[in-house]
Amino acid sequence: MNKSFYILLILTLSTFGFTGCKTELEDAFNNPDQTTEASIPGFFTDLLNNDRVRPSYWHYRTFILSNQAIYTQTSSFIPSNTMYQPNDSYSYGYWTDFYAPGVLGVYRKMEAAYAALSTENQAKEEIFLQAGKVVMYDEASKLIDNYGDIPFSEAGSLPLTGISKQAKFDNQKELYYSFIDNLKAINTYFSNAATNGDFSKFDILNSGGIDKWRRYTNSLRLRLLMRISNVDESKAKTEVLEMLNNPTTYPLVDGSANANYLPGTTDILLQPLTTYTETLRQALTEGNNQYATDYMLNKTMKPANDPRIPVFYDKFGVTKDNVFTPNKEYNAMPITFTENDILTNYQKYAVLDSATFFDNAKLPGIVATASETNFAKAEAYLRWGSDSDAKAAYDLALKQSVTFYYYLNNLNTSGLKTETKPSDVVIANFVENSTAKYAGTSTAKLELILTQKWLHYGFLQAQHAWSEYRRTGYPKITILTAGAANYSTLPLRFLYPTGEISVNSENYEAVRSKDTRTTKIFWDVN
Repeated sequence: MNKSFYILLILTLSTFGFTGCKTELEDAFNNPDQTTEASIPGFFTDLLNNDRVRPSYWHYRTFILSNQAIYTQTSSFIPSNTMYQPNDSYSYGYWTDFYAPGVLGVYRKMEAAYAALSTENQAKEEIFLQAGKVVMYDEASKLIDNYGDIPFSEAGSLPLTGISKQAKFDNQKELYYSFIDNLKAINTYFSNAATNGDFSKFDILNSGGIDKWRRYTNSLRLRLLMRISNVDESKAKTEVLEMLNNPTTYPLVDGSANANYLPGTTDILLQPLTTYTETLRQALTEGNNQYATDYMLNKTMKPANDPRIPVFYDKFGVTKDNVFTPNKEYNAMPITFTENDILTNYQKYAVLDSATFFDNAKLPGIVATASETNFAKAEAYLRWGSDSDAKAAYDLALKQSVTFYYYLNNLNTSGLKTETKPSDVVIANFVENSTAKYAGTSTAKLELILTQKWLHYGFLQAQHAWSEYRRTGYPKITILTAGAANYSTLPLRFLYPTGEISVNSENYEAVRSKDTRTTKIFWDVN
């Protein structure tokens, strides 16, 4: 990739993209930038309208597909000496997109506007602050998962204090625990809250649905608790079981025990704006991320005759003398293939499905799904509860994952062939009578749960796949060795971007000793 060209390109696209998105949001929400009462509803829409959540070209090309998807082998890549070396400027782009003008920066504006309101108007607008806080914790926890300690408590202080200062790096564990505690309090708030006209109008994530916000809040908390469960099992066990044993008090994004649930109305998904026409094709092909991956297809899905295969992959085929001959089976290239092997033989192997991934302009940003929640439940029950409950949660999660990926496939409106979801009988046979069946020792069952959770995340949620891989060591993928000095192995975290070090040098000194590729995130004790 020519760096100068793409910087110019993205600046140009950003200008047009921002104008287009702004126009659409103004049309849809009566110009939130011009709202009364300190623009809190407009800020809230701006906070939600996040291309670091949606499957946008720039986010996936420069961050997900270049880093976490490679580390977890949820997408393909051509092995090289620098395959484990992130691009510092792209990393800084992700970093600054959280702070300004990203989620945290916008939330600080919301806080400042809220503080200026009368007590009566604060009561009306509090729902925006509480919902915005959930999103902020979600994105901040991802930043911690990538980097460790981050500026947070003092970051973005200018709108609140009128004083610009460089923010200290807060302790990652303390932040995580505060998020977990505050999410519990937010659930309590939502249990007594009611939506209103403005909230329904400006909420482009959940359309003002209090129940969905409550489920999102609790599912995020469950994710964070399971993330710390190996380093602080006592806290995780106590608080997770409290949630699972009291579903009325702590409703979750779990599909209400329905394998044939409706992802579009049940899951937390950030839908593309109606004017959006781009797809992930360019992002996938520029980095050679379009091929089926060895462990996912060859080692996990094919042995189980997984019904998701047709919506994950296309068999592809060989073109010779202008004649295309489709491949007879779904196969992925071995992970041990060299660059020459890949470029010589790629036509003989499967690629990602066009309708689901390549050319699907309707792909939403995936925030929380029923399948992820039920895989988390399955792990929790296996470790701390009933094996029968663990099996029920695992079986449900598998079936819901099938439902989810057929839902994504059938969103496509480009005229490509979409797939019909298999019958319940076929899916039940996969769950009960294949290599994916919940069986074996406790260790084998845990491996099944976590491998299938990784598969469900796929490259679309590779950030979470990477976090879970570091936390658990699953799946048991074959890790290649790179040739670059100091970058031969997988990183355990990202290095802080040099742009942040430059502008926040004094506070960086407090975390300099932790700023290595081999420093583990606090929850990583595997």
